[in-house]
Amino acid sequence: MALSTHTYKSREFESPRMELAEFSARLDEELRTADYADIDASANGLQVGPAEGELEHVAFAVDGVAETIEGAIDAGADALVVHHGISWGGFDRVTGRKYERIAPLIENDVALYVSHLPLDGHQDHGNAAGVADVLGLENRSPFGELGPEYIGQRGTALESFSLESVCDRLESELDTGDRQVRGLGFGPEEISEVAIVTGSGTDWLEDAVDAGVDAFVTGEGKQKVYHEAQEAGINVVLAGHYATETFGVQSLQELVEEWGLETTYLDVPTGL
Repeated sequence: MALSTHTYKSREFESPRMELAEFSARLDEELRTADYADIDASANGLQVGPAEGELEHVAFAVDGVAETIEGAIDAGADALVVHHGISWGGFDRVTGRKYERIAPLIENDVALYVSHLPLDGHQDHGNAAGVADVLGLENRSPFGELGPEYIGQRGTALESFSLESVCDRLESELDTGDRQVRGLGFGPEEISEVAIVTGSGTDWLEDAVDAGVDAFVTGEGKQKVYHEAQEAGINVVLAGHYATETFGVQSLQELVEEWGLETTYLDVPTGL
């Protein structure tokens, strides 16, 4: 596990500590957490934490799992912010692996804050926005409708790409864990219009076809996407679930540093 620690030096008269309630409320407002409450199985926001508390050091990771929780504790963090949390639709019992994940957080007084779909869809801090940055897309707009919200982004390349060059750029810039970025070349040879839904986003392939884009970028594929893309005549790029979803938490890390708090990034690539 690679640890990347960044310390923000607070300006004069600024406090290096923040109340946990304020921290959570500021993230909720920035990410519009409440707007996704009815469409996301994840319990977004503060998943584990006391009613009162304060923090000065925040760790960030893609997944809220034993390895990153231990990393946050070892780093001396007061909170861990992740994209994939530990509560999906709630649970009736805290036993087994659930207990083994939650207990260290409570025992070490480490809060857990989660942002799933709100962090996918955010047009500035989101995962899709980060992929669009790597590709240098402009004229961006929300993409990937889910109820009244969006979970992705689309944009236009300044200069057209080949499918190979799209894959090469993503492979060189993303944390793929040495996994090859794969392209399904069923669309135009020159790619200008790109739609992005990170993670497991192939359910939005038809939306990309309807939008008339040249390529659809997502994380992981399903068996059926090969034939669907071939029949629709669209390029698909599979860049890895983890790799496409590191951008959101890293963007939040930069935001929290601006608030005057110390941060640590916990990199645990899965290669998937």
